[in-house]
Amino acid sequence: MQVFEIENKYTKKDIYEILNVSKSKQKGSWDTGYRKYNNDIYIFANIGTEGRTGHDYTNYWDGDQLHWQAKSNSNINQPLIRDILDVNRNGAVHIFTRTENRDAFIYEGAAVVNNFEDTQPVKIVWTFPSITTNLMRPELSPNEISSKFLVEGTGKKITVNKYERNPLARRKCIEFHGPKCKVCDIDFEEKYGSIGKGFIHVHHKVPIAQIGDQYTIDPINDLVPVCPNCHAMLHRSSPVLSVEELKAVLNNNP
Repeated sequence: MQVFEIENKYTKKDIYEILNVSKSKQKGSWDTGYRKYNNDIYIFANIGTEGRTGHDYTNYWDGDQLHWQAKSNSNINQPLIRDILDVNRNGAVHIFTRTENRDAFIYEGAAVVNNFEDTQPVKIVWTFPSITTNLMRPELSPNEISSKFLVEGTGKKITVNKYERNPLARRKCIEFHGPKCKVCDIDFEEKYGSIGKGFIHVHHKVPIAQIGDQYTIDPINDLVPVCPNCHAMLHRSSPVLSVEELKAVLNNNP
């Protein structure tokens, strides 16, 4: 049973209470980055910021994949690392991230290993199956998908050229602007109640596919929250309409 909500924030105290971790089993390995508890594994990753010990593990997002490093002295033969990599293990791997060292952690979901490197430290690339169905992370337009920590625009060759999106950029955009459409003003939580909480698309004012080269994104000025309908309408025109232009169309349409 899922006890954490994707993209919700949790402190370690919250996690102890939710999992009913006794005081004698708190702290310790919970504060070292990853640990096993009741068959599940819990990973706490800092993104773009130093860890608790002052070491930067260079964890980063590449689209919807998380590149993560285990402890500095980790190796492929350590029991917990082997358990983390065991695809037949009975239990899930839950990943929490944060971008500021003293912030609460954001729950990213249950992850699976996409690939790993037998290095010291061990490096793992995680994917999140829940992302494709999670209402908090709707699918973006084909030319509005990003890459790496607040850096977007690197094309990845899959079957077509795909520009990968950055969940951190999306998150910072919504934190600043709120989850309300900047064109039609719909707020999905007001309209649909709890199932609509936080649901919104994020639109790149200048499509990444038109920029081509990698660039550093400003989540507040380069991105804007819009509903799926308005998002589709913005891309019905070439060049893409601005938010102001589509808002004028909407207001002038009886």
